[in-house]
Amino acid sequence: MIGAIIDRVEKYLGRGRHSIAVPVMDGPLHPNNRLEEAQSLFSLKDVDNLACVGANIWCSSGPMLLCAAQDRQPEVIETLKSTISAIAASPEGALAIGVDGQGIVIRGGKHDRKEFTKVDGVALNCPTAIVFTGENTIAVCNGSKDKPAADWKRDLMAHGKSGSVWEIDLVSGKATKIAGGLAFPYGLCRTSTGYAVSEAWAHRIIAVKAGEKPRELLRHLPGYPARLSQGPNGGYLLAVFAPRNQLVEFVLREPEFLSVMTRTVHPDNWIGPKLMWGQGFKEPMQGAALKTMGIIKPWAPTWSYGLLVVLDEEFQPIDSYHSRADGRRHGVTSVTVRGQEIIAAAKGAHEAVVLHPITAGGAQ
Repeated sequence: MIGAIIDRVEKYLGRGRHSIAVPVMDGPLHPNNRLEEAQSLFSLKDVDNLACVGANIWCSSGPMLLCAAQDRQPEVIETLKSTISAIAASPEGALAIGVDGQGIVIRGGKHDRKEFTKVDGVALNCPTAIVFTGENTIAVCNGSKDKPAADWKRDLMAHGKSGSVWEIDLVSGKATKIAGGLAFPYGLCRTSTGYAVSEAWAHRIIAVKAGEKPRELLRHLPGYPARLSQGPNGGYLLAVFAPRNQLVEFVLREPEFLSVMTRTVHPDNWIGPKLMWGQGFKEPMQGAALKTMGIIKPWAPTWSYGLLVVLDEEFQPIDSYHSRADGRRHGVTSVTVRGQEIIAAAKGAHEAVVLHPITAGGAQ
C-alpha cells in the first residue's frame, strides 16, 4: 500500500521510475572515436552473434550461419529456417544456435542435430543469448515469452517483462529455470557464482542464480545493453546496441500515444532506438541532430550510437569504445574475444571490427 502511494507521488512529480532523465556518458564512458577508428575485419549485412573457435569467427546474417576463417570474408555454412538470434561455441567447437521463433539447434559435437523448441512447457521463441556451461549443458536467455527477437522494438514499447533464463541438459532435455520476469534479457555470461545477465529494457546487468532473487551488478546505463563476453585479460565486455533518449523515455510514459503509434506507424519510423539512423525520410527528427551546413555534431542526440563498454571483475565500467552521433559504426549487438583481440559486430553498420585491449593509460 505504501509502495503504491509512493509510486503515485513519484509519477506526479516525475521522479524515480517515472523520470525521463537519461544518465550522461562521463567518466569511463566519456565519448571517444575508438570504435569509429578501429580496423575493419569484414563487411556483412546485418552481422551479428559472434562466436570464436580457435582463429575462426562464427557469425550470422539473417538466417545464414557463416564462418570467417583466417580473417577472410565469411562463407555461408548453412541457412536455417528463420533469422539466427544467438550463437554460442563450446570449448570443443560445437555450436548452439538460437533460431528466432523456432528454438535452439546444435551443430557439431556429440549432440549434433539435436533441437530444443520448449523448456518446461515454455516455447523458446526468442533465444537472445546462449552460453555453454559444459559439453552437455547450456544456459539460454529467452528474451520474451510471446514475441520473437525480431520484434524487440515492439516488446520495448509494450514494457515487456516476460524474459527468462534457463539451463538445459543436452542429454536429457531437462530444463531448469534460473530467473523469470525479466525485461528482455539480451546478454549472458558465466561468473564464479552463477550468471550475469544484461536486462535491456531495465538498462542494467544483474546476477542470477537458481533459487535466488536477481541481484543488481550495474544499473542506470545510458543505453540498452546487449551481449556480454569475458574480456581477454579478465573482466567483461558489454555491447550496447542503442542509446537511451529523453524523447523515447517520455514516449514510453504516454500509453495513449504509444497505442496509436504502434498501431498506425511502421516500426522503422517509431520514436524509439535504432541500430542505425538516417535510413529514410520518414524517420522522426530531433532538431539538435539535424545536419547544419552538411555537418552532424558528434554530441547531438541520436536514435543510434556505437558503444562497447569494458567492465572490471565486479561489472563496473573502467573504459569504453565509441562511435558517436556523427559516426557510422552504430548498433553494436555482439562481442567476442580471439586471443588478445576484441571482435565487435556493428550490426547497424553491417561490419565487424577488430579492437585491442585498452592499456592502463587509456591507449589502444
